Amino acid sequence: MSEERWPTEIRLSADKRSLIVAFEDGGRFSLPAEYLRVSSPSAEVQGHSPAERKVIGGKRHVMILAVEPIGNYAVKLRFDDMHDTGIFGWDYLHDLGRGFDARWATYLSELGERGLSRDPVRAPAKGEATGGSCGSGCGCH
Repeated sequence: MSEERWPTEIRLSADKRSLIVAFEDGGRFSLPAEYLRVSSPSAEVQGHSPAERKVIGGKRHVMILAVEPIGNYAVKLRFDDMHDTGIFGWDYLHDLGRGFDARWATYLSELGERGLSRDPVRAPAKGEATGGSCGSGCGCH
């Protein structure tokens, strides 16, 4: 059984783009909102098995709107894309901080493999041509 880690500080940055977490063991991490969102422990992201885990793109600009304590073992984060089903336990937050470099590199690689981007998909503006030169979206030239 792993050693339980307890936070000594959990603070949302002023710009709402990172969660600062410090632990009794001296670990201190500034976890980007995008990283937390795409690493959410929710079934929506992780699935119910490793094979069901989803790679989520388009979250470069996501912000954390709220940090809600869940008992004395976790926090629930509410993101501005309305995702709020992940419960981040202390050990998971510590693991995310300690493993940031490797996890982030894996995430970026998986995005590339799937043809996804960190940037949100931009919806065409009303009246904007989306395809061929005729403006119908048919793809003609």
